[in-house]
Amino acid sequence: MKISDGFDARRLRPKGPSNWRLRLVAGFALLLAIIGLLLAGAGGAGLFGHSPALGELNASPGGSAILLVIGLLVVWMGVALWRRSRRKMRQPLSLNISAHLMKKHD
Repeated sequence: MKISDGFDARRLRPKGPSNWRLRLVAGFALLLAIIGLLLAGAGGAGLFGHSPALGELNASPGGSAILLVIGLLVVWMGVALWRRSRRKMRQPLSLNISAHLMKKHD
């Protein structure tokens, strides 16, 4: 098979992933999870009758319950975003070539 002069095998492999972007997303997700834990802790403390951590916001049981639910939702969003960014960082590099051109292993 003749290889043309313009062929460059390095073009078949993708460039290295830009890890800084995914690391920033993972850091932001970690901050979201920490903020959610703090909100959920303040809401839980308000429900159990301890001194209100956020003043009038969680002085009543209804406000504390809302604060607890919002905190748990923020924790869930932070963990989901962190897991997605970690999964993308660990994705294996593959060839940028059509699947039907690869060898078939049956």
